[in-house]
Amino acid sequence: MKTYQTDKIRNIALIGNGGSGKTSLAEAMLFEGGIIDRKGTVNGKNTASDYNEIEQEILNSVFSTVLYTEYNDHKINIIDTPGADDFMGGVISSFRAIELAVMTINSQHGVEVGTEILNRHCDKYNVPLMLVLNKLDHEGANYEKSIESLKTTFGNKAVVVQYPISSGPDFNTVIDVLMMKMYKFSDGGKVEISEIPADQKDTAEELHNALIEAAAENDEQLMELFFEKGSLDENEMRKGITAGLINRGMFPIFCAAAEKNYGIKRILEFITNVAPAPNAMPAATTINGKNIECSEKGDTNLFVFKTTNESHIGEINYFKVISGQVSEGIDLNNNTSNTKERLSQLYVVAGKNRNKVTKLVAGDIGAAVKLKNTKSNHTLSNSKDGIKFNDISFLNSKYRTAIKAVNESDDEKLGEALNRLHEIDPTIIVEYSKELKQIIIYGQGEYHLNNIVKWHLDNIYKIETEFLAPKIPYRETITKIAGANYRHKKQSGGSGQFGEVYMVIEPYKETMPDPKSYKIDGKDIKVNVRNKEEHDLSWGGKLVYYNCIVGGAIDTRFLPAILKGIMEKMEEGPLTGSYARDIRVAVYDGKMHPVDSNEISFKLAGRNAFRTAFKEAGPKIMEPIYDIEVLVPSDRMGDVMSDLQGRRAMIEGMNSDKGFEKLNAKVPLAELNKYSTALSSLSGGRATYTMKFSKYEQVPMDVQEKLIKTFEEEQEEE
Repeated sequence: MKTYQTDKIRNIALIGNGGSGKTSLAEAMLFEGGIIDRKGTVNGKNTASDYNEIEQEILNSVFSTVLYTEYNDHKINIIDTPGADDFMGGVISSFRAIELAVMTINSQHGVEVGTEILNRHCDKYNVPLMLVLNKLDHEGANYEKSIESLKTTFGNKAVVVQYPISSGPDFNTVIDVLMMKMYKFSDGGKVEISEIPADQKDTAEELHNALIEAAAENDEQLMELFFEKGSLDENEMRKGITAGLINRGMFPIFCAAAEKNYGIKRILEFITNVAPAPNAMPAATTINGKNIECSEKGDTNLFVFKTTNESHIGEINYFKVISGQVSEGIDLNNNTSNTKERLSQLYVVAGKNRNKVTKLVAGDIGAAVKLKNTKSNHTLSNSKDGIKFNDISFLNSKYRTAIKAVNESDDEKLGEALNRLHEIDPTIIVEYSKELKQIIIYGQGEYHLNNIVKWHLDNIYKIETEFLAPKIPYRETITKIAGANYRHKKQSGGSGQFGEVYMVIEPYKETMPDPKSYKIDGKDIKVNVRNKEEHDLSWGGKLVYYNCIVGGAIDTRFLPAILKGIMEKMEEGPLTGSYARDIRVAVYDGKMHPVDSNEISFKLAGRNAFRTAFKEAGPKIMEPIYDIEVLVPSDRMGDVMSDLQGRRAMIEGMNSDKGFEKLNAKVPLAELNKYSTALSSLSGGRATYTMKFSKYEQVPMDVQEKLIKTFEEEQEEE
């Protein structure tokens, strides 16, 4: 395969709601470019894109797949992305490698929730966008309704480039208002180009003028030219559309029936002629704010945007050449892992098929195998500046579950497998929670974790596991002042154990003055602060520890042991075993024995005095509260809201957003277990949501009593 120069490279991602035909479009593009000689189908389980066993099993894309085709003396790198919201990580990572997203719209449904979600992501990451109305040959296809929904969602930025003479089973002809020609398709994607019929002239002229105006609006010089001439020629229009794509000022609309190969050649032609080349886009920025221009000259800089692990091959790293050139056998520094890597072989990839190349230049996408210390988000470079590019910013997790190996002997294997799964899908987060005594995995939904984690553990790693309800990371604290003392005394023949501790505890708040006295049960206790220690807790909040011992009642060498005992109960709170936080402790008196006192005695005395005082200090359990934003069709709003209210949600706002209802609420994490599954059921799969941690709040008293009772029963069983 020849080496393509930067201006002859186009990088696109195929995005769209599930079922909109992205994989079929990718297959047609590869067929038209001669990369494959026979088109596969999703149902036939033989497409270039969906080649993973799990994808063929569920007949849906799970991973983003890197492909390429050649057309019009250009190389078009294609990333076919999953459509399900649960696998959105593959879409987000692809944005770091492409200059144009091609969004497929199922013309039977028009804009769907997934369409809206993807548009938001494109907007957030500033990704140029073109729209393809696909499946226009299906029985339920409705061009007019689809265009109406596109205009509602995308506004005037959605601009028609093609429209069909008819949609449905008779679809085989489009009018192209950029070229001002009629395209008639026949079997195998053959195209007959002719003049626009008289009965379509007026409609075509009207849309042609709208396209000219939209193109002119994105370039000041073209706007002046448009005002001067009243029109633009074909090259001027292309220039304006390219500018409109780059600044997201316009989203051209094309027509297709990808399974029949209708309209594919024209889409490829538009991409090669009008879509931005890699060097037409803004420069890549390093973590230090340095701009790296996409140029074949200068240092070689690569960014790894995807890592996979395949049987018989091992790890494959997919990278984009940000600048310079990369040749077979080149040595580069991995500036993320601070190691050196040799790229002994370079490949361009069409799904599972890899073709060796000797060189790739700036803007191109390639793959390397058997790199030792390179993963997703890593930067490889021969620059002396230690260049590193910013990590891909993935979405917050919105589903969590606990996992354990059925056989304890598989625990180590399970840990290794979960780490590998995180490498191939960074939206899978693995946490080994000391607090909860569980392995917690986070993802984008139950479907996500079942089809990535569980499936791979069962079928690839052969580890029998089970998902469990994850425990909630509650926090314990106090609401008032309380005092307690505890004497630890133990005699067993030889040296005994003796330690007695008196302490006062109270809620901690920022800017509190140091204590001078306390009133407990009508009794005044004066304290003289001799030493103060502030401990920022790794789980949030503080512990402030005062030494108020006078007269040598407790030797100073035992004070750290008392603190250690207190910290043990902070790490395993007295109410539910959860972390405690935001407490001040003043140790003001105690007793020692000249022979039997030691560190263990005072640790136990401190721990038990703290536990006793804690239970008298108006203890409360705090629970994590999450902000959630639900995007739901209007006709399902009532059901979704009722469900949230049953989850102790506090509804904070509702508003309409481009044909959907947006609902904002604060919900306890304890009530969000399997919420993604419930929401999908309530909305017929048409709603989605995002969630992020907000704060800790006190649980209702009835919930607190239930939690304490459950914990006490568990302790008795143990």
